[in-house]
Amino acid sequence: MSEKTPVQMRYDKAGPKVAAALEKRHFQALYVSTREEAVQQLLQWVGPDDVVSWGGSETLKVIGAQEAVRQAGRKLIDRDTAKTPQERVEMMRQALLCDTFLMSSNAVTEDGQLVNLDGNGNRVGALCYGPRQVIVVVGMNKVVPTVKDAVSRVRHTAAPANVQRFAGNRTPCMETGLCADCVSEDCICAQLVISRVCRPAGRIRVILVGEDLGM
Repeated sequence: MSEKTPVQMRYDKAGPKVAAALEKRHFQALYVSTREEAVQQLLQWVGPDDVVSWGGSETLKVIGAQEAVRQAGRKLIDRDTAKTPQERVEMMRQALLCDTFLMSSNAVTEDGQLVNLDGNGNRVGALCYGPRQVIVVVGMNKVVPTVKDAVSRVRHTAAPANVQRFAGNRTPCMETGLCADCVSEDCICAQLVISRVCRPAGRIRVILVGEDLGM
């Protein structure tokens, strides 16, 4: 095993403290050092008969979470398998009533709040209500001191990068890479949700990972 970098060493020290802050707000939370541990924990939390879906997430893709759930034989609602735009929308609606919804978070504050900015709202909708449980996998690179810092991170770092995945979007940040506080029809910053307490307690489970993951 290679020696840990100073950043990884810091993550190992800060991660459990952020997890404890989340627990105080009634999230179920833990810290793991690697993506492999994160996937292993995620699979332990997904029941054998669960119907599973997810929101758009580079983190889940990078760690192989969806493929791991698929290989484990769980029933999936995967909008990327839709054959028409109408079927895709219907699958996104069905995902709001799945057993387990997987996602990442755009930011996490040091005092244990999740901050997310969404376009269509399906991801934050599922976070707030619908699925029996939500599992959030988030890299420690997304941990920031305050909600103000979190919103700034999401709008000025995550969103201008995230929009590059959608070639058809016509927003200022697509062209410049910088947030223009736009109200474009294609704006992916439509719904800002701050999850300051988990209700009911334990419904949202957070896995903090000691790696730089996602945007």
